[in-house]
Amino acid sequence: MTISVFDLFKIGIGPSSSHTVGPMIAARRFLYHLKRHAVFLHTEKVVIDLYGSLALTGKGHATGTAILMGLQGEQPHLIKANTVSDSLKQIIKSQKLDLLLEKEISFNRKQHLRFNYQSVLPEHPNGMSFTAYDAYGIVLKQRSYYSIGGGFVLSEDEMTLQAEKTEDKTSFQFSSAQELLSQCEYQHLSIAELVLKNENSHRPYQDTKQGILNIWQAMDECIQQGCHAEGLLPGGLNVERRAKKLHQRLNQTSSEDNLSLMDWVNLFALAVNEENAAGGRVVTAPTNGAAGVIPAVLAYYVRFVNPNQEITKEDGILTFMLTATAIGALFKENASISAAEVGCQGEVGVACSMAAAGLTAVLGGSNQQIENAAEIGMEHNLGLTCDPIKGLVQIPCIERNTMGAVQAINASRLAILGDGHHKVSLDQVIETMRQTGSDMQEKYKETSQGGLAVNVVEC
Repeated sequence: MTISVFDLFKIGIGPSSSHTVGPMIAARRFLYHLKRHAVFLHTEKVVIDLYGSLALTGKGHATGTAILMGLQGEQPHLIKANTVSDSLKQIIKSQKLDLLLEKEISFNRKQHLRFNYQSVLPEHPNGMSFTAYDAYGIVLKQRSYYSIGGGFVLSEDEMTLQAEKTEDKTSFQFSSAQELLSQCEYQHLSIAELVLKNENSHRPYQDTKQGILNIWQAMDECIQQGCHAEGLLPGGLNVERRAKKLHQRLNQTSSEDNLSLMDWVNLFALAVNEENAAGGRVVTAPTNGAAGVIPAVLAYYVRFVNPNQEITKEDGILTFMLTATAIGALFKENASISAAEVGCQGEVGVACSMAAAGLTAVLGGSNQQIENAAEIGMEHNLGLTCDPIKGLVQIPCIERNTMGAVQAINASRLAILGDGHHKVSLDQVIETMRQTGSDMQEKYKETSQGGLAVNVVEC
């Protein structure tokens, strides 16, 4: 298992890890592919074809915009979200693209950015192709990429090779929850400690620690930004931001309500996903569509559950994130975290499972209780569809993150009340999730062709 905490948790911009972050990465990679083959300077035209879910919901997910930013050399973790709109306007006005800010070419968005609504590339529903032409219209290079969820991008060659086994230099390898638990028992380690040893096999401990704390800082800043922003979200649905008003209300009322903590958890998730829907700076956790669940649960722990710091704040954050990484890696390797492949069970469902595991770990749960919490978190998200209205990551996505966060807390509580023994294993639930996603009709997998995406419009 080679997936790192920094693979699952990546700083980028909204509204989608698979439809925004991934395509931006792919576009930039294509240009470096041209450089490696010494045809970059001869390129006079680039045509982009989007397929499957990228085509069907690409406009609502700002896929085209992300690709144009990537072609100009932008990277998700470095791009300033407030500059994207002006950059796009300049491209449209000038009909020029400055590839990697090194070579200017003509660009007509209607002709050179094509949405192939009826076609799907063979390897994955999130497929895209880039074609470079010279001044005479001769094809220099053509290459396809697949955005497989959570900002992970594979070329067509890599999709073919990914099933092949490569040498794993991490300290402890595991491909199932059972193997993970067995390794931990044999080594007398918690899940977080085992994952940390794997991380430390790739970099110094202080780098891992600081990197994780930086991720939490980005999550927390996203919560704060969302709590103070107002207005309508972009895209035409006229969805009004709610986090600021809820934040003000919670700060003005007493805490006599026994359920007030739930309101705070809802607030944290709302704030993050409203920022995501607005194209703000967020962290894939493990995707953008589910970006509010883990920050909301971690913020709940940091601010309310451990106020006297029975363990230090930093140690709690590390334990939470490392434990969540182990669970997310199992879903990524054995099923999917792409809604275009398995529906929203692969996004909010996985985030709920990861958050439940992380919370259980910082509350002192055993490895068996952690595995139980992760299992509960996914078991009751099985079959969750992805049916965004107008292809926007707004309805039902924003509220769905609040539900996932609260459900994760409840899953953790149920697991801690038990002794770790339970009938259904996490491995069985992951396999069931994979099978359910395979059986799910395509219209419920991030196409906006079923569910709320069609029924709300008809009403």
